[in-house]
Amino acid sequence: MHLATLPATRAEQAPTAPCLTDDVLGTLTNADLARRVDAVAASLASLGVGHGDVVAVRLANRTDLVVMLFAGWRLGAAVTPVNPALAVGEVEYQVGDAGARVLVTHDGLALEGVTTVAPEDLVPSTASASAPVAELEPDLDDLALLVYTSGTTGRPKGVELTHANLDAMTATMVTSMSLDERDHSLLILPLFHVNGIVVSILSPLRAGGQATIAGRFDPRTFFATLEAVRPTYFSGVPAIYTMLANLPAEVEPDTSSLRFVACGAAPMPAALITQVEQRFGVVLVEGYGLSETTCASTSNPLDGVRKPGTVGVALPGQRVAIMAADGSLLPTGERGEVVVQGPTVMRGYLNKPEETAKTIQDGWLHTGDVGILDEDGYLRIVDRVKDMIIRGGENIYPQEIEHAIHAHPSVLEAAVVGRPHPVMGEEPVAFVVLKDGASLERDELLAFLTERIAKFKLPTQVSFIDEVPKNPVGKFDKPRLRSTLTAAGA
Repeated sequence: MHLATLPATRAEQAPTAPCLTDDVLGTLTNADLARRVDAVAASLASLGVGHGDVVAVRLANRTDLVVMLFAGWRLGAAVTPVNPALAVGEVEYQVGDAGARVLVTHDGLALEGVTTVAPEDLVPSTASASAPVAELEPDLDDLALLVYTSGTTGRPKGVELTHANLDAMTATMVTSMSLDERDHSLLILPLFHVNGIVVSILSPLRAGGQATIAGRFDPRTFFATLEAVRPTYFSGVPAIYTMLANLPAEVEPDTSSLRFVACGAAPMPAALITQVEQRFGVVLVEGYGLSETTCASTSNPLDGVRKPGTVGVALPGQRVAIMAADGSLLPTGERGEVVVQGPTVMRGYLNKPEETAKTIQDGWLHTGDVGILDEDGYLRIVDRVKDMIIRGGENIYPQEIEHAIHAHPSVLEAAVVGRPHPVMGEEPVAFVVLKDGASLERDELLAFLTERIAKFKLPTQVSFIDEVPKNPVGKFDKPRLRSTLTAAGA
């Protein structure tokens, strides 16, 4: 189905049924959502947004962000969600690279050449309401989402996801999670990620269910929210489950409404899965995917054999294999790069044909992850080809931080690597070489970086060293840096 039609379809089938809830607008029924989407679409049209355009949305988790998705699609436009935590320069890059016509934001951030508008200003009063938008013939090949993901070059890339991608992914989610009109998701992940959009919003709404959008995750208040909302599932990342599993023993929440909980974004230790399931009496389903595959490619079965330590089997409609460096597919038990085929594979990277050609070859999407398939088709992720740090579910690419550090006039060289963290999974650590005669304090450097990169990307440790070790071809010897951290930790 073309998801632009979903609000109208739900309103026709069950106008008074609950649809979306947040702390700003309260609960919207299906009819409420359809009316709001139509009003916002009309306002966006009055600003010149039409078929083939892009709308940038920079909002915290709230219903308005979901409304912007449906309103943009109603006009045949694509939407690029922007992380509100990004620095101004990072926002400028994404909005400019996407070619966005309009920026919907919470704080009036003004960017040159882009119309900025607050979400509340797109919902006109009845007296001044814009003319209704004419019905648009849906096209599944239209671009729906531009989700930005950092690359090894340090510059984020726009992942092009079409309505066909979203149709295939949400249909798979509904089937694999056995979703229906009784399901109620609790969103605790950010809505600028495909996981939050697809797993916690679009999939339950497609199934006829509802979603509640929570604010920033706080382990101290989370279970009070869960007990009040009584969802049937929620999706998290390992860092969230680590924090919940380590709450004081006297915390004994009522989790009886939950059918299951899901985990993605980074591999989760089998021991932690067992700890969460036993302590809270829930079924935890771990999966694996990327923005480039519209969210998920594998999952441990909800009704079937679950193998902790693996990320499950290929989801319906997708094929997952292990590939050798020469392009041949490897047999069971062999280690190689994880590759994916299927209708959820992205169209490509926006305006980056060479990057697209490297990532999608002969119909296979190269994930950059190293894995092994067992005899039952269960995938285990064992390493990463790309030098990526996953901190609390957020992907951080060291070279982006390195470039920001290098911008300081006192810095000669900088190398960033990931260090294991018991809660966040990993954290970035910087090794910095100063120019001769230069002086620089850690706090001064962090203040400099705060103006250039998001706070979650800031190094948690800065070590000033005489020289960054290099391998025989002159590249930074990051394995040696990581071993230095390991030795120091020991």
